[in-house]
Amino acid sequence: MTTLQTLIKEIKSLTPIPAVAGQLAGAIDDPGCSVNDIADIIKFDPSATANLLKACNSAYFGLANPVESVKEAVAMAGMDTVVELVLFQAGARALSTKQKGYGLHEGVMWKHAVASALIAKLISEKSGVGNKNTIFTAALLKDIGKTVLDRYVSDSFESIIDLVHNRGCSFREAEKKVIGIDHAELGAIIAKNWNFSPRMVQMIRHHHLADEAQHGDLEIAAVYLADCICMMMGIGLGEDGLAYRFHAGAVKALGMTHDDISMIIADFGNDMQKVEELISLS
Repeated sequence: MTTLQTLIKEIKSLTPIPAVAGQLAGAIDDPGCSVNDIADIIKFDPSATANLLKACNSAYFGLANPVESVKEAVAMAGMDTVVELVLFQAGARALSTKQKGYGLHEGVMWKHAVASALIAKLISEKSGVGNKNTIFTAALLKDIGKTVLDRYVSDSFESIIDLVHNRGCSFREAEKKVIGIDHAELGAIIAKNWNFSPRMVQMIRHHHLADEAQHGDLEIAAVYLADCICMMMGIGLGEDGLAYRFHAGAVKALGMTHDDISMIIADFGNDMQKVEELISLS
């Protein structure tokens, strides 16, 4: 059995992200998605409903009166916040594990995922680009492929690092050369297997902008830039660290200046406590 065949088999044995997450990820691709649409998706998942109500009634939100239904939660906290909380809770189980091959201690990749998602949303709002909820979700789940590829990266680490340090390869390129697939490709396969929308699959697949044909896709560019900013800030900086290609054209295409990026870094740096609190609610 080839490595790729083994990986596909492992994907099928993964405990999937709850179906509600996939349904939400598909719904938010639709600009016509309403508050009622979101509430209707969540309310039929008892676990998602219970976790959402618990989070909304926590000290973090400080609501004067406790919410008792999904519709009340959406009305009080807002559709965007509710979607984010459900996705955080759905993704936490899959992304909170230790990633030895990538040099990430337990919880570090999840912190990077949450930070990436929040920064991607800031980029979308500041640049006026794309569906901010779609961008948020893709940024949150973009590294899902690392959860399966980790063991193979660990086993082949010396060969991968040799290509990075001595051959000028990016970490993703080295993964591809040594293992036969990279974490972005594998993440797209996982997303497809979990019935995520074709758009979400595409964004996860291309979040490193390795394919020049995707450079004009501004939603993917926003996810890519959020990942870069996280690495610049040292959030989730593992063994792959800064060993990726920087595509300045993505920044230009988004209309973002260096001052814009500096402002996002400063604002987010001041708001790191929010990330910790949101992670604790997951």
